[in-house]
Amino acid sequence: MYRILLLLFAFQFSLLTSWSQTKNTEVLFETTAGNIRIALYEETPQTRDNFLKITKMGVYDSLLFHRVIKDFMIQSGDTNSKHAKPGQLLGTGDFDYTTEAEFRLPQIFHRRGVVAMARESDKVNPERRSSACQFYIVWGKILNDKQIARVQEKLDSVTQGTVKLTPEMIEVYKTVGGTPHLDGQYTVFGEVVEGMDVVEKILAVQTDKNDRPLEDIRILKATVTKDLPQPKPEKKAPAKKTTKKPVRKK
Repeated sequence: MYRILLLLFAFQFSLLTSWSQTKNTEVLFETTAGNIRIALYEETPQTRDNFLKITKMGVYDSLLFHRVIKDFMIQSGDTNSKHAKPGQLLGTGDFDYTTEAEFRLPQIFHRRGVVAMARESDKVNPERRSSACQFYIVWGKILNDKQIARVQEKLDSVTQGTVKLTPEMIEVYKTVGGTPHLDGQYTVFGEVVEGMDVVEKILAVQTDKNDRPLEDIRILKATVTKDLPQPKPEKKAPAKKTTKKPVRKK
């Protein structure tokens, strides 16, 4: 049995590493439930750069995980949540701009552990542009063939048949888990590299009818721990020496 478990773990790990993206930047969330570290993908540069900018501005400091749905995801980034009263309805706090959708299927998809940006609904946001600051971390479920077939039917309907789950994606959803019904509709831009146990802990809390945790779970501080390389300052050419002509006294 132990050998079987090891082989299964190795198989799942190989699936994840086969889909690994280029990750040169990281953000650490210190929360009241523990630390979560995420790595951002180079393949989604606009979303990555905006997320780094927002983090450096201190926007995420003291914000709540305002929406938690078991076996689905945890969400944060509502700017109104910093001083929210108990039971206050949250989810609308944002900045006055959006970022361009960056879908990178089939390489980047909604497997368990990835980080994606929230957004407004298709009715008011047909281009599926991302929120400036609200994001979620995916948990999801491990699905069987029938469930995946139903998901594909739904995707065909909402994406006009443009999003197709590949055999490789399906294998990940059947062994690792995730939320495939969101593929091609929300920008996935990173993944948790440390702290999935914290994500699972947050998912287990009790919530109200609006999916807000009854006991506040707060991001104490968000820090960019690995940043983009900064451009080297241009070296100024040395000033030319000028020889002054002697002033003759008359």
